[in-house]
Amino acid sequence: MVTVISLGGSIVAPDTVDTAFLKDFTALIRRFLEEDEKRRFIFVTGGGGPARVWQQAYRAAGGRSNDEADWIGVMATRLNAQLIRAVMAEWCGQPVVTDPTQAGPLSDRVLVASGWKPGFSSDYDAVLLAERFQADTVINLSNIEQVYTDDPRKNPDAKPIDRISWTDFRAMVGEEWIPGKNVPFDPVASRHAAKIGIKVICAAGKNLPNLERLLHGEEFLGTVIG
Repeated sequence: MVTVISLGGSIVAPDTVDTAFLKDFTALIRRFLEEDEKRRFIFVTGGGGPARVWQQAYRAAGGRSNDEADWIGVMATRLNAQLIRAVMAEWCGQPVVTDPTQAGPLSDRVLVASGWKPGFSSDYDAVLLAERFQADTVINLSNIEQVYTDDPRKNPDAKPIDRISWTDFRAMVGEEWIPGKNVPFDPVASRHAAKIGIKVICAAGKNLPNLERLLHGEEFLGTVIG
């Protein structure tokens, strides 16, 4: 069984690295690996705070290219991915995957991937890896518990959504990817997931008891897309 998790940079390194979260998250993954020897995990890391800081510095210095800003974000995802791979080195002997179209066989229990290239976020890489390794779901862990009808920080009438179709979700997030765009799931990744029939579950990454229930197939708090 292969579980693909898009591990948002906002929970790995919201500003600086959240070492307490990493310890607890690693302990949770260890329990699942020990419970089921057939279980495999693929983690795809986002850029988080480092990506935002360096992209903002680029813009402040006069940079205008979206591609260049995207490359800066990609490099931040690689830093976070290398950290996750190192923390999980006992289960992950393979190097960080930087091109999901060239990912080799799963020779270890854990595979870690980063962002790939400009034009989309690491969410798209997670969808490509789910397609490559025949997983029907991507678990998208971030700093939000659920997808809302609107931004709840700006609109007090925004309502949480338990389940939504790809058609309706894509109408909410649009079609265009802009580096640093703050959406529950990347529009480019959403388009491909809808095309190939992959489901996405959005949940709060730091709510580890909730994640444990989700991984056990029990009732959880989150939003199912697709």
